[in-house]
Amino acid sequence: MTTTGMTAADRTPFVLRRATGGFAEGAAKLAGEIGATAVEAVVAQANRTAVRRGAAGFIGTMKPGPVDWYAFDAEDQDTADWYPQGLTGSADSGEAGVPVFAVTWYFKPQPPVPERGIRLTFLQPRTLRYRHCLLVDAKPDGSYGPIDIHAGGCGWVGDLLYVADTGRGLRVFDLNNILDLRTAQPDLGDPARVGRHGGRFHAFGYRYVIPQTDFWLAGGKDAVFSFVGVDRDSGTLASGEYREGHGNGRVARWDLGGDGTLASGEPRDAFHLGVEMVQGAVSVGERWYLSQGARNQRNGRLVVGRPGEPPAVRPWVIGPEDLTVQDGRLWSVTEFRNRRAIFGVPL
Repeated sequence: MTTTGMTAADRTPFVLRRATGGFAEGAAKLAGEIGATAVEAVVAQANRTAVRRGAAGFIGTMKPGPVDWYAFDAEDQDTADWYPQGLTGSADSGEAGVPVFAVTWYFKPQPPVPERGIRLTFLQPRTLRYRHCLLVDAKPDGSYGPIDIHAGGCGWVGDLLYVADTGRGLRVFDLNNILDLRTAQPDLGDPARVGRHGGRFHAFGYRYVIPQTDFWLAGGKDAVFSFVGVDRDSGTLASGEYREGHGNGRVARWDLGGDGTLASGEPRDAFHLGVEMVQGAVSVGERWYLSQGARNQRNGRLVVGRPGEPPAVRPWVIGPEDLTVQDGRLWSVTEFRNRRAIFGVPL
């Protein structure tokens, strides 16, 4: 794999347009009926347990290996339906009341099972406990349904969660607007249904749903949104492209406002990545970290450097995805069955 280094790119394809539409109204209607809760309450009701330093097959030939990692439980390791993709955490948020990682998963249905959209997992490293929540598209009439996207990356800023929508831009969810179906009814409804039916709420058996509240749509048709990274040093949110066969994938950064919303849809800057198959990218000031995958479930590479300078290449894991920085370390998540973990390495 060639590595040419990052160079400046045209920002125009990554100009975003805010399109709130009826998302906020629909989410508010649901919150008014069900009642909203926050991340701390979800973590307190965590119903799964991660294994510290478990499922180590994702490390492959990487030497030295990760400093630490948290593997998902046996059921989540083995499922062929759900695949982890995006990673962010309380350090990105700056306002979360409990130290957690947050992971997006996309559903890969096996017929005849219907589409179930995307979910978000909150994992608390101190206790190893975690829980899944369903991300939904809320309607102004109070109904809601699954969101059928890849959710390849996510970034948590203040109370807002940004989720990459590959061909369209960035979806936004308010994490102070998590809905606990237990407060509206004694059970979790039909595990095979989603939405409001016959006056009752259903979410494929999930207790918590998180409705979308905003949308930033891409103006350029050729921009791809494959991952998301938060840089608290520069006050920016980044998103960019997974491309195969050449090094022409790009990444852009947007300035963040004080409330976590994008200050503008106009990017601060944009760069050619100079390397293919980038699954995640995050900047720390002017230094970039690129999570590069590999074919045939082989070990990927971590590419590190500043734009305009030759990058350094570090050993990396099998199936690496999105990136975040927490507790002075760089963290990623892996996607392949029985090799699924959140892992950290030195910056």
